[in-house]
Amino acid sequence: MPQLSTKGLKMPASPIRKLVPYAEAAKKRGIKVIHLNIGQPDIKTPKIALDAVRNIDMEVLEYSRTEGSDAYREKLAAYYSKHNIHVSANDIIVTTGGSEALSFTMGTILDEGDEIIIPEPFYANYNGFATANGVSVVPIVSSIESNFSLPPISEFEKCIGPKTKAILICNPGNPTGYLYNHDEIKQLVALVKKHDLFLVADEVYREFAYDNKKHHSILSENGIEANAIVIDSVSKRYSMCGARIGCIVTKNKDVIQTAMKFAQARLSPPTLAQIASEAALETPQKYFDDVIKEYVSRRNVLVEELEKIEGVKIARPSGAFYCVAELPIKDSDDFAQWLLEHFAIENETVMVAPAGGFYATPGIGTNQIRIAYVLEKKQLIKAVHILKEGLHQYLKK
Repeated sequence: MPQLSTKGLKMPASPIRKLVPYAEAAKKRGIKVIHLNIGQPDIKTPKIALDAVRNIDMEVLEYSRTEGSDAYREKLAAYYSKHNIHVSANDIIVTTGGSEALSFTMGTILDEGDEIIIPEPFYANYNGFATANGVSVVPIVSSIESNFSLPPISEFEKCIGPKTKAILICNPGNPTGYLYNHDEIKQLVALVKKHDLFLVADEVYREFAYDNKKHHSILSENGIEANAIVIDSVSKRYSMCGARIGCIVTKNKDVIQTAMKFAQARLSPPTLAQIASEAALETPQKYFDDVIKEYVSRRNVLVEELEKIEGVKIARPSGAFYCVAELPIKDSDDFAQWLLEHFAIENETVMVAPAGGFYATPGIGTNQIRIAYVLEKKQLIKAVHILKEGLHQYLKK
């Protein structure tokens, strides 16, 4: 029998999606599953973006430019300037989602066997992108006790070696919802300048900053034009996950030229989705104001309800729409599967994401779960009630 690749066998399963078969089986048994496991917002996509596709007058659906259309990249540059990020269209490569942007970036700046430092817990697919590129992730643990703030820079210094090429952060964070403050960003900037490393920032949740806090982009910092690479996406900003449009943004011309070769190999990003994304840039500010207000309200309800459960510890998020909760159990994978297979209240159960898959260090986070508060408040209250009762029953087993 032909042998599969070692790389393929090492690819990690998604902690967000690996329980889907159990959820589907529960639905076939007549159980309603409340999904807290995946960041698919229920917020409506801006009508202006959908109308742009509905009203298109096109006889041939052609390839787009490899780097994305000129019109879209010009408007993206104008969007960034409003956020104190001063780049040109030539500093942007449009990709098929933020995922492709991350994969291209790793392929561009890292050789097989190189190391990338990432504060954990982190977006689980970083592990997958690293594995696909033959790259080693060097994790630095951030703790729920500190609300998952940036670990001490001294911990980063300890991990930097001859194979270290980059540091990757997600800001605001997935799965933690932590928003790095300006001092933390400045510490990272000084570190990568000192050691001549790349600083890659996944900023797809830029708009989602709460409690009068501000998002600070690495591209707004001076002196790291050669080091800084931003990953972005329309998926969460405009509730357009299915569009699959993201981008790489950097002032490093060598990075752009090299990433273009990866982009050329996949030909071009989706044409229709770029049209929708370009139109989405005209979304009025009121849309974002209303969305932020709604997410803050949902966060507050979720945290308040979780705090009522004995033995549960919660990190309070300041951005994105995720929350990490620590439960009085040993194995959140087993608990999450048990909820889908063996527990329901009035034919309803919940699906959560076990947080162990968001860590690279073995054995850490095994008693934690990630909750995406992308449902309206009544559903969140019901979901936490089911989680609470399920936890009580599970602990009696």
